[in-house]
Amino acid sequence: MIVNMLMKEVIPEPSEEQWKAIDVDFWKIWNFPNCIGAVDEKHVNIEAPANIDSVYFNCKIASSVILLALVDGNYNFIMIDVGSFGGSSDSGIFSHSALGKRMANGSLNIQPDSRLTGTNIEMPFVVVGDEAFPLKTYLMRTYPGHRLSGNDFMTYFNNRLSCA
Repeated sequence: MIVNMLMKEVIPEPSEEQWKAIDVDFWKIWNFPNCIGAVDEKHVNIEAPANIDSVYFNCKIASSVILLALVDGNYNFIMIDVGSFGGSSDSGIFSHSALGKRMANGSLNIQPDSRLTGTNIEMPFVVVGDEAFPLKTYLMRTYPGHRLSGNDFMTYFNNRLSCA
């Protein structure tokens, strides 16, 4: 409880206006519209508590906890989640995190849809992630590499998303 209170002081939750400013940055800097953040995870090595290190044991043959972070177009932290077991999957970590749950239930003060710049097409705001994350209406990820052969659109999309 105290940690949550401190985090809200250090990294306050964005207002609707701040989410809009983040979207503008992703468009101007990375040429990716309707984007309100980039999400990724990082294993942080730890010495696991005695007798329970199997849940912390990750694919890199070490014990770790996961730092899940959402950043803006300037690499500033927007939200973080720390403490998932190192043996958990990226998509599971995201889905069970406060960020993932709040994205799913729409409780982050994010405008539901917005017109893409220069068009009449309405699209939801999204966060971007790599292939390890699940595809959702609010979470875009790259096309899997095995499907890219000869498809210029998929290659271009992956390039734009990866830059973002």
